[in-house]
Amino acid sequence: MTFMNTGDMHRYDDIIMLPHHVSKTHPPMPAADRAAQFAPFAALTGHYDAVKEAARLTEERVELDESCKAVLDGKLQDIRRRLGEEPAVTVTYFVPDERKSGGSYETAAGCVRKIDEYERVLVLTDGTRIPVSELLEIELKS
Repeated sequence: MTFMNTGDMHRYDDIIMLPHHVSKTHPPMPAADRAAQFAPFAALTGHYDAVKEAARLTEERVELDESCKAVLDGKLQDIRRRLGEEPAVTVTYFVPDERKSGGSYETAAGCVRKIDEYERVLVLTDGTRIPVSELLEIELKS
């Protein structure tokens, strides 16, 4: 297949056989850099990450009724009385999402070192700090 007609060939007869020009001041561009000039342009940088983040699901925080709050408060009082024994517990609590509304519920198991009344957090012996306001359930091990 030919791309030029014979009339075009005659126009370039004077230069077609000349040697390729090589610059004396500029080094030749490496082949990888030359190829990069023609690489696709990423016009939507970050778009994939934004779509992925929007698709990520979060849970809504459960609002406890007064009876559930009373049960949790009773369990916290029981833990306070037994702090010297470092009682073993399994707690389920809400962790707010840092990027969007909602969050997730997590479960932690361990022994309670203290209940910080000032910061209102349950502190486990492994250093885990759980806000009392985010507690959903406490299972106190005997």
